Amino acid sequence: MSKTTAMNEELASIAGLPEFSAQCLPGHFYTSAEYFAYEVEKFLSKEWHCLGRADEVARPGDYFTTTLLNEPLLVVRGDDQRIRVLSNVCRHRGMPLAEGSGSTRRFVCSYHAWSYNRDGKLANAPRMRDKGVTPDTCRLPEFRSEIWNGFIYVNLDDDALPLAPKLQRLEHLLQNYQTAEMRIVHVVEEEWRTNWKCLVENFMEAYHLSIVHPETLHPYTPTGLSRKSMSDDAFTSYCANYPDDIPSRGSGAPTLTEEERKRSTLFCLFPAQVASQAASLLVSFSLQPVAVDLIRVRWTMSTFGDELTKDEIDQRIALWNEVNREDREKLEKMQKALGSRHAPSGPLAPKDYEGTIWDFYRYLARKVAPPPVMKLAAGIGA
Repeated sequence: MSKTTAMNEELASIAGLPEFSAQCLPGHFYTSAEYFAYEVEKFLSKEWHCLGRADEVARPGDYFTTTLLNEPLLVVRGDDQRIRVLSNVCRHRGMPLAEGSGSTRRFVCSYHAWSYNRDGKLANAPRMRDKGVTPDTCRLPEFRSEIWNGFIYVNLDDDALPLAPKLQRLEHLLQNYQTAEMRIVHVVEEEWRTNWKCLVENFMEAYHLSIVHPETLHPYTPTGLSRKSMSDDAFTSYCANYPDDIPSRGSGAPTLTEEERKRSTLFCLFPAQVASQAASLLVSFSLQPVAVDLIRVRWTMSTFGDELTKDEIDQRIALWNEVNREDREKLEKMQKALGSRHAPSGPLAPKDYEGTIWDFYRYLARKVAPPPVMKLAAGIGA
C-alpha cells in the first residue's frame, strides 16, 4: 500500500468519527511533501479559489497580479467592465507581463515588446506578422472566474462546475451584511511558514482566541461566547459573539439584525478562503499553497460605506496586523513540531470551539479518500 493510500484511509477513518469523538489529524498530514503534492493534483488545482475583491479593479485597465499553485495570474477589468483572470505569461517566450497592481491601457512585455489589450487579445507583436502572429491567432489564455458577493474567484480547471449554485446557504448567512457593497481599504500579500491546512484550522476555531489573543481579540470575541453556525459541503462557519459591555463595533447595513451587529461571522469557503464578516468590517484571507510548509497569504480589508473614519480604519489594520503576528508565530512554531513522530491526533474541543475543524476534515475526506467498498450480498448478480 502506498503512503498516500494509507493516509487517505486514515483520513477517512478520522473524518468518519461521530462529532463527539472527533480527533485531530496526525502531524504527517501537515509535513508530508508527497501528500501535499497529491492534494494539489487531486483537488486544490480543481477547486475555486478566492483571489481578492472586485473593487480592487474598479475601473477599466485596473489590474493586480498574483500566483496560484505556480500559475502566474493577471486580474484585470476590461473595457466592457468585465473582470477577467488571464495568464500573466507572454505568449512569445514566457516573460511575466505585469507585476504588482496598477492601471494600464495595454500590457507590454518588457522582453520583446509584445503587447496585449485589456481583454487579453494580442495588440502588437513587432516583426512577427510574417510568422502568422496576429490578433486573430494569439491571445492570453483566460481562466474560469466568477464574482460572488464582491469576491473574485478563479478555477484552474476548465471543466469545473460553477461556484455560485453551491453557495445558497452561505449566501443566506451573509445576506444581511450586504457583503458585495463593502469597499476595499487595505491589501497585503505575505508568506507564512506553515501548512495551508494549519491556517484554515486556526482561523476557523474559537478555542485559541482567549489564549493566543488575550489583549487583541479576547475583549471582543472571547472563546466562551463563540457558537458554531451553518455548514454544508461547500463551507463551514461560526459566530464570535461580543460581550454586552463593549463599545459598538459599528452599525453596518440597515438590513442587519441586532444579533448580527453583536458578532463577527467567520466562514471558510472550502478549500482555502477564510473570512471574518462583521457589521462594518470584512477581512478575507486567500490562502495560496506554495509548498508543504509554505503558503502565500493575500488578505484584504473592506468597510461598509464611510462608517469608519481613517483613524478607525488605521486602528483596525494595526489590530489585524497584531492578530496575524500572534497567529503566525504560533503556527510557524507548530509546523516544526508537527514533524515529530509523536505529533498527536488528540481530541477536538466541543463543536462550538472546534466543530468547524471537524467539518473541514469531512471536506478533505470527500475530496481525497476512497469511497467505502460495497459488498454484494451472496447470490446477487449471479
